[in-house]
Amino acid sequence: MSYTFPITRTTAPKPKPDPNTLKFGKTFTDHMLVMEYSDEGGWHNGKIVPYAPLQLDPAAAVLHYAQEMFEGLKAYRSPKGEVLLFRPDMNAKRTRSTNKRMCIPDMPEELFIDAVKAIVDCDKDWIPEKEGTSLYIRPFIIADEPFLGVHAAHHYLFLIILSPVGPYYDSADGKLLATSIFVEEEYVRAVPGGTGFAKIGGNYAASLAAQTKAAALGCEQVLWLDAIERKYVEEIGTSNAFFVINGVVYTAPLAGTILPGVTRDSVINLLKKWGADVREERLLIDTVKAAAADGSLDEIFATGTAAVISPVGKLVFEGGELTIGDGQPGELALKLYNALYGMQTGKLPDEMGWTVKI
Repeated sequence: MSYTFPITRTTAPKPKPDPNTLKFGKTFTDHMLVMEYSDEGGWHNGKIVPYAPLQLDPAAAVLHYAQEMFEGLKAYRSPKGEVLLFRPDMNAKRTRSTNKRMCIPDMPEELFIDAVKAIVDCDKDWIPEKEGTSLYIRPFIIADEPFLGVHAAHHYLFLIILSPVGPYYDSADGKLLATSIFVEEEYVRAVPGGTGFAKIGGNYAASLAAQTKAAALGCEQVLWLDAIERKYVEEIGTSNAFFVINGVVYTAPLAGTILPGVTRDSVINLLKKWGADVREERLLIDTVKAAAADGSLDEIFATGTAAVISPVGKLVFEGGELTIGDGQPGELALKLYNALYGMQTGKLPDEMGWTVKI
């Protein structure tokens, strides 16, 4: 089934931002996609309208009980002028998984993908072409039914907004920078049986206390440990974490507390294609520290839609720190970034079949 969305175009288009000064998530395009859900009508009344504030009842369920979800992906313009998406089917599948956990009505994958294509095509002239820039796509669902009481809502809004973005981490010359990461040993991100695998705002709100600690220590992000024993590495901030020890690449398994990242899956598949030894298994933070001490810790990097690949140059602990390698982006992180970004932007052949043309 193919879904279409009528368009009401803005009568007051905004000026396009300077691609040389783009920040992440600060600027938004002229239009947004809006769709409703009701128990009687299912997903219906999808349309593209001028970007504008929402009008919500003060008792809207999302404001009191946080019944919501969101996704994130990007659109790029290739050297041939084509508009490319990267693995939107993965975001559609993850939406269904998140919705199930949050008791939000299921959304057909075709509907999700057609909606993304429609809004990106409407505002495709907002896609920046400067190296390191892209059009960030933010689909989200909120429970807008007004009531006070703990139960799943019966009415929802599905929206997609777009934001032309620069690099997630500031860089004067656009090059990949090594980040400093704070190892969090007090707070936890997710527990078994919780919502760690779901893409929801509550996971991020709960991370702010640790992120504030990290920022005070000059770190960009937090390395989370497991919630039970506080000794196994899990995620880095909003991203999946990878550790290279003696040439072996380790990343935490998808066991309910880890977000199944699209970039994570892409990295694992690329590494296997290249013949690397990749292991999805639990890794002790003490093993990471010992490897850093004896020189066998080759690299650490994070993966995610926003930054693609984020090399880690330093781990900061309460009372100490470790420099990873020479503190600069590692060879494997750079290779992965170049391969992924090259495919995403159409500058390299897509041998994996991951890009989708609009």
